[in-house]
Amino acid sequence: MPTVDLVFPHTFVPWFRAVAPYIHAYHGKTFVIGLAGEAIAAGKLNQFVQDLSILHAMGIKLVLVHGFRPQVNEQLAAKGHASRFSHGMRITDEVALDCAQEAAGQLRFEIEAAFSQGLPNTPMANATVRVVSGNFLTARPVGIVDGVDFMHSGFVRKVDAAAIRRTIDSETLVLLSPFGFSPTGEAFNLAMEEVATATAIALQADKLLFLTEMPGIREDLNDPESAIDTELSVAEAERLTASLPRPTLPTDTAFYLQHCVRACRGGVERSHILPFSVDGALLMEVFTHDGIGTMVVDEKLESLREATSDDVGGILQLIEPFERDGTLVRRERTEIERDIANYTVIEHDGVIFGCAALYPYPEARTAEMAALTISPQVQSQGDGERILKRVEQRARALGLESIFVLTTRTKHWFVKRGFQQVDPDWLPEARKRKYNWDRRSLVLVKKLT
Repeated sequence: MPTVDLVFPHTFVPWFRAVAPYIHAYHGKTFVIGLAGEAIAAGKLNQFVQDLSILHAMGIKLVLVHGFRPQVNEQLAAKGHASRFSHGMRITDEVALDCAQEAAGQLRFEIEAAFSQGLPNTPMANATVRVVSGNFLTARPVGIVDGVDFMHSGFVRKVDAAAIRRTIDSETLVLLSPFGFSPTGEAFNLAMEEVATATAIALQADKLLFLTEMPGIREDLNDPESAIDTELSVAEAERLTASLPRPTLPTDTAFYLQHCVRACRGGVERSHILPFSVDGALLMEVFTHDGIGTMVVDEKLESLREATSDDVGGILQLIEPFERDGTLVRRERTEIERDIANYTVIEHDGVIFGCAALYPYPEARTAEMAALTISPQVQSQGDGERILKRVEQRARALGLESIFVLTTRTKHWFVKRGFQQVDPDWLPEARKRKYNWDRRSLVLVKKLT
């Protein structure tokens, strides 16, 4: 126990502080979440509801759309009736419609029961999440496509966005089943993915998140073990879906990706494909830098750029821990504000994750790269190299022949990237006068070719 007491604050506190920018950023935002019926069939409902309750407690407005494909298949099998699909959609005859209605009712009951839990020592303790479901969707029939009559299968005709908005603004979660009704009262079986996408567009939601069997989109589609591509622009996602066969199964690469593209093109800021098999996937996607699945955005969220005065606070927050432990020389806010034009930063979704400053000495045709810092959250992901290359480009543009750094702890990182150690007497005279002989920093130089 004493060991845990010593370690816990050193892990929990930095983590919680790192999460704080996301808590601030998403308070009051609207998320539409599509939960595949397979997730519920796999026993993931309670953990998922606990994570949703955490989002709700943080002031995020939630709309949950559940799927029920495996549950309907199970009901049909119990009645000795075959499940039929075409064009990636269910053909809903009278028996399938009855099964869908039964499955939807049972799932609504299970979901509402899960949100009603308040067991001690769980995320649901002291939580009050009110759930409202209703006839928020108007539907139209799919009709006959390529000679196939889809009968009671439908598309979303209209989402009552005003009613949903009033409900979620009152801190109530809206639960939507994939059912819609025509103006004549006829019921239509809808696809969860289409309902979630149409609802997100109608609400102009900040996020659309699908919890699916898919881990995300792989960087190499031909290698099932390749890394997940954590961020795709809409243009990239469109090109990818156009190059793939028409999806018919939820496990097809383009199945959820096509809905993510449609949502972003319809005004939703970001759409996500997440694996329900990973416990806490929703929290990891929302509250960590790279997330765990694939996010589709209108434009890339990460940018490498020159700093502005608005970045001073973010730079201070980034470098302060390294100043405390002696890795960096302390810099006052006034100094950073004065020199802000010298800084290069990496920003992701409004948060500064890396920085470096370039101080030229034109008379010696060199420059110092100072305060190179990468957040511990994203180290070993190549951001240090990206900033170094950008600083080198800036130095070359000034007609300089080399850059140098002073360091006490990171010699090997710089040596691997082409720096060579020199005597402190090599320093330009103006910099030599400011050299701290007590600190005994190593001087490393890289020639710019």
